[in-house]
Amino acid sequence: MPNVAIRENDIIIKLRNLRKSFGKQNVLLDVNLDIRRGETIVIIGQSGGGKSVILKHMIGLLQPDGGEVSVDGITISTPKFFDTHTIRRKMGMLFQMGALFDSMDTGENIAFALREHHPELTERQIQDTVTEKLKLINLVPEFRTKMPSELSGGMKKRVALARAIALSPEILLYDEPTTGLDPITSDVINDLILDMQLKLGVTSVVVTHDMVSAFKVADRIAMLYKGRIIEIGTVEEIKNTHNPFVKQFITGQRNLPTDIKSD
Repeated sequence: MPNVAIRENDIIIKLRNLRKSFGKQNVLLDVNLDIRRGETIVIIGQSGGGKSVILKHMIGLLQPDGGEVSVDGITISTPKFFDTHTIRRKMGMLFQMGALFDSMDTGENIAFALREHHPELTERQIQDTVTEKLKLINLVPEFRTKMPSELSGGMKKRVALARAIALSPEILLYDEPTTGLDPITSDVINDLILDMQLKLGVTSVVVTHDMVSAFKVADRIAMLYKGRIIEIGTVEEIKNTHNPFVKQFITGQRNLPTDIKSD
């Protein structure tokens, strides 16, 4: 997607002056970001720099100290207000380690949100949905009886993705989806992220420091540094950046600038 001016109704997630501290540590200082409907945007930055904190604000696991989060024109989070209904209706999240329930098999993990939020569904409808979601992540229906302890790291991520899409969300959030995976398995996850955008038409927000993954799945990439977004652009724009911090980060160089101001 070209980095051009867009209409207000093309924006599905809007962060305005988002701030968050933990004790004396200022993590998000002034984050402003517009996410376009149907795009995959990747947020990159140093480990511990606040990337996952942004995701947790989007899905309502954290409430900001300042600023606000809006989804589809609805303000879902301010320091004094929290709208969990909109969040749960519109969003699904793939957590960094999968976060599957160890006591439930694969099918029950995927069905969990359906049982919680749609008590009117019959058991047949729930099982049909589980089968449908397994097929979307390229697993056979018989896989539903597998326990999390029987799954590899990559399989756990795939099942967690099936659980995230169980309620057919408009927005998918991915927290370090390829962390701990070998390059081949990582590429399987990258392909699934692309498949979700193509087959389901979702908006995807991916947090990662894996630049191979970022360059493959992103429509746009945003760089978080010292609590602010310092640059945002298409893959080609980021690859050809003149910002020395972004350039050194994406090439893995060690000597970083001491201070970079956002545009």
